[in-house]
Amino acid sequence: MSATDVVYGMLTALFAASAVYALRQVVLARSFGRRARVDQLLHTVMASAMSVMPWHRVSEVPPPGQAVFFATVALWFPLTSVLSRRGPRLVGLVRRSPHAVGMVAMAWMPVRHGGVTDARTGDAITGVLTLCLLAYALRSLTRDMPRLRGASGDVGVSIGIGGPCDRFWHGSTAMGTAIMLLMHH
Repeated sequence: MSATDVVYGMLTALFAASAVYALRQVVLARSFGRRARVDQLLHTVMASAMSVMPWHRVSEVPPPGQAVFFATVALWFPLTSVLSRRGPRLVGLVRRSPHAVGMVAMAWMPVRHGGVTDARTGDAITGVLTLCLLAYALRSLTRDMPRLRGASGDVGVSIGIGGPCDRFWHGSTAMGTAIMLLMHH
């Protein structure tokens, strides 16, 4: 087994676990409303697609429907924020934009591997998406660390939507997606 296969296996395990977690959240999200359930369902679809993606060769370009689907899905997050009646719209838009960036990255990968853009433009788009995902991953993965370190006894990790577990899985998925963007598989 090569080092590349080990990395592919780790990414597959990460995304498969993330898909299971997101699907679990779909069931738990009933008390949070329709938007939360759709959010988690979209995360389940994305993580499921990402779990098999490392094993595709560059010559096996995914169908254009994947790019269209994820580009459309990317619009869900900002649109539902802008159309929401809950809280300030700009705050909601900022909070939901990392999820949209992840979906844009999913739409971008088959386009990039399909050779639709020139190399410089493709590298620039990939770089911007990767930086955004890495920033979100770092924020999500480190946000609860001081609080968790200072806790005595029961850490009290919430598994609800928006809790530390949710941030861990979103951050881990963002990190994995950034890695996938940089890999030439």
